[in-house]
Amino acid sequence: MYPFTLIRPESPAAAIKNATKGTKFIAGGTNLVDLMKLDIETPTALVDINGLEAFNTIETLPDGRIRVGALVKNSALAWHSEIARRFPLLSQALLSGASPQLRNMATTGGNMLQRTRCYYFYDPAFPCNKRVPGSGCPAIDGYNRNHAVLGTSEHCIASHPSDMCVALAAIDPRVMLHGPRGERSIAFAELHRLPGSTPHLENTLLPGELITAIELPSLPFAVHSHYLKVRDRASYEFALASAAVALDIQGGTIRAARIALGGVGTKPWRSKAAEKTLVGAAAGDATYKIAADAALNGAIPHKHNAFKIELAKRTLVRTLNIVGGNA
Repeated sequence: MYPFTLIRPESPAAAIKNATKGTKFIAGGTNLVDLMKLDIETPTALVDINGLEAFNTIETLPDGRIRVGALVKNSALAWHSEIARRFPLLSQALLSGASPQLRNMATTGGNMLQRTRCYYFYDPAFPCNKRVPGSGCPAIDGYNRNHAVLGTSEHCIASHPSDMCVALAAIDPRVMLHGPRGERSIAFAELHRLPGSTPHLENTLLPGELITAIELPSLPFAVHSHYLKVRDRASYEFALASAAVALDIQGGTIRAARIALGGVGTKPWRSKAAEKTLVGAAAGDATYKIAADAALNGAIPHKHNAFKIELAKRTLVRTLNIVGGNA
């Protein structure tokens, strides 16, 4: 690990002031520290924001939105009574990720910005366009069982690792940001970039910008939701495929739907195409299978991960059945 300076700011303004070139913000450190140990991340300074207590709250706003600070731990968010009641898919996604020890350290903001677990990215012995732009993507012709089939490019097929972000893609909160140019907010869907020809650019944050909170919308039908994760072992494993589903069903007809997939996309993958097939249709297997086909339309398999397409379809159909049944 390269030497670095540790800075502990006493205010958000001081944190942003210290976010100069070569520095990184650190909270739980469950991803960044691993990358530093492997010399994949080599910051000259770390700005430790754990002392900024204003970012460590969960608040229900007067209009029904829930504001979640960026420093709220994954475990605290998962077990919060309002989150578990109003957004069960988010609570379930969080509890399916990592281990209890990691969830007690990992933060909401850090989870949104975690980097891929592609084994080529993690091994500096191999080229990787995320580490060294233009060096190549060995996963495309290499061992790619865990890689993405949606949103890929000729430059990168790494899958996004987060469970929480799949649930958030379905919920679509606002992401609150603070940086040298002031405060702003963006839709969650605008946070993560597709790899395209620049896979090293993974998000839309501006230089020195810090995630301060997310605001979950008032989404009443999200109480009827579920997150299902399919993986090689029962715990402490990344998803081969996952689905986050919320449905509003009245009289057997689907009135509104939110669908997102994990394990198969280069970013948290909301499928508006699948949602469109569901709205106005009768709840049931036939409808769910049409939605699953729409969600995976355009998927591009590689040598070792073609199975993910059918697996993701079945995962989505199963999740839709859990939430909507055959009404």
